[in-house]
Amino acid sequence: MPEASFSFFVTTLAMQATIALGDVPEPQTNKSQENLPQAKFIVDTLGMLQEKTKGNLTQEEAALIEGVLYELRMSYVQKTGGKK
Repeated sequence: MPEASFSFFVTTLAMQATIALGDVPEPQTNKSQENLPQAKFIVDTLGMLQEKTKGNLTQEEAALIEGVLYELRMSYVQKTGGKK
């Protein structure tokens, strides 16, 4: 088991979001299935985490969460056509 860290937490949430977006198959079923409300919740949670930790992250951690959020938001917008 990896050591608990902010980066590990962010990447774990990001993986859950990519599964919910249908970009990665679910590990249990090995099938891709979209759950856009769940994906939005996870992306919004990561956004809240970014806001609440602003100024308290290392440069690497801040870059990680910024990059993860950008990629997830772009994927979500692509799948929803920009609708909320």
